[in-house]
Amino acid sequence: MIQAINVTLRLGKRALFEDVNIKFTEGNCYGLIGANGAGKSTFLKILAGEIEPSKGEIVMSPGQRLSFLKQDHFQYDQYPVLDTVIMGNQRLYEIMKEKEEIYAKEDFTDEDGIRASELEGEFATMNGWEAESDAAQLLNGLGVDTEYHYKMMSELTGPLKVKVLLAQALFGNPDVLLLDEPTNHLDLDAISWLNEFLINFDNTVIVVSHDRYFLNKVCTQIADIDYQKIQLYAGNYDFWYESSQLMIKQMKEANKKKEEKIKELQEFIQRFSANASKSKQATSRKRALEKIELDDIRPSSRKYPYIDFRPNREIGNEVLTVTNLSKSIDGVKILDNISFVVGHDDKIAFVGSNTLAATTLFKILMEEMEPDSGSFKWGVTTQRSYFPKDNTALFKGSETIVDHLMPFSPVDDQQYVRGFLGRMLFAGEDGVKKVNVLSGGERVRVMLSKMMILGSNVLIMDEPTNHLDMESITALNNGLIKFPGVELFTALDHQFIQTIANRIMEITPDGRLIDKISTYDDYLENDEMARRRQVLSVNVEEEENTED
Repeated sequence: MIQAINVTLRLGKRALFEDVNIKFTEGNCYGLIGANGAGKSTFLKILAGEIEPSKGEIVMSPGQRLSFLKQDHFQYDQYPVLDTVIMGNQRLYEIMKEKEEIYAKEDFTDEDGIRASELEGEFATMNGWEAESDAAQLLNGLGVDTEYHYKMMSELTGPLKVKVLLAQALFGNPDVLLLDEPTNHLDLDAISWLNEFLINFDNTVIVVSHDRYFLNKVCTQIADIDYQKIQLYAGNYDFWYESSQLMIKQMKEANKKKEEKIKELQEFIQRFSANASKSKQATSRKRALEKIELDDIRPSSRKYPYIDFRPNREIGNEVLTVTNLSKSIDGVKILDNISFVVGHDDKIAFVGSNTLAATTLFKILMEEMEPDSGSFKWGVTTQRSYFPKDNTALFKGSETIVDHLMPFSPVDDQQYVRGFLGRMLFAGEDGVKKVNVLSGGERVRVMLSKMMILGSNVLIMDEPTNHLDMESITALNNGLIKFPGVELFTALDHQFIQTIANRIMEITPDGRLIDKISTYDDYLENDEMARRRQVLSVNVEEEENTED
């Protein structure tokens, strides 16, 4: 159990939290949600003791251990991978290192023997003998192969470091587990594994995530930050969303009835206050009127952009034909002789662990990269807009947002462009911000504004939900569901893929293409069944070989 008691945090004159009282209990997974800037990550740091509140305190049950997912990818560069994971239980790691130092001594004394015996007892109590195998199991579950377990952290790529740090947070069965965006940079297999791990985790979990499917899958309660307070709701994210909308609707309906009653009383008072025979009734109604109070409905501080992609022209039957396309990068085959035809109703999600393959394919289709062999042909009615995964090169200039978008506008009018920026929550003077100082989320919203301005009938989007808050992801999701054109996209948001795609393509690690006309859930279910059949076949074959 971990509890916040009267917690207030002030940043200058602004109160981020004001007298927050909330208890997180064992056996529950809490999704901590709120608009950008509401203080989700900051509140996790307060719970972890990394930030001191201006007032109030954090209380944990005595003897319990808290684990917090670290975001510094370079902090452990001088340590081996397995050691980094075991550091998740700092006391256990300290015992291991002290033991090693004692046993390495050449002049081993009686005092060393006594100390070693004490450490061995504590080590056994903490299941220290299983530490390396437990760490390895976590790493394997997250997709970090055994070949990396004894490497130095400095030798790993960024995505692998993310997985190791997540394994560190999960290691040793912590009593309270704090996770800030744990699915960031994870592939879909690793996210699926983490889902199951947290569903079966018996202690307290508090997680911040923009992945709605993930929150729906693992959360038993939602802690909503709004107006410097935190309100608990039973259930997952979808239940919170529906119940919060229902509460607002009910309050509005109740207020409407009260307003009607107030108007009725006011009319009666106005008509009969001068009539002596009715004056007593008018006075009575005046008193009743004074007692009626309208509920204070405070709209959420969340702001949803309005995303609506409207093609300038209808797309024809011939959209895209890809024939025997191949590409190698640094001697590694990324695309191996792939072919497919895109129809005018297709919304295709590219999935799988080989994310570089989809990015490479998109760059080839947008003529930013040449294939080694093969060809592709776009239909004459197609107009394409491209959302690249890495947008750094697009925002190096010092022009304003409006000036950045004007070349793509069919109308030579800044107000026309500002209208699209307004939809994407760039209000007033935001339009004169320099593009080279924009945050990751602001860059994405500018790119989406550009795509809406262009009015293309084919959208190619490489992980467009990265850097977006929950509200923007929801708006983009809804916009793409309504879009009448063709979509080729990648995403790490399960719900995003499931609700948009009608066709799934997976490019395997060796560059081959698997193409299914299917929803994402059906694709995963069939893929899981195929894996089980493969495992069963291998087990049967091993048994037969053993019998022989």
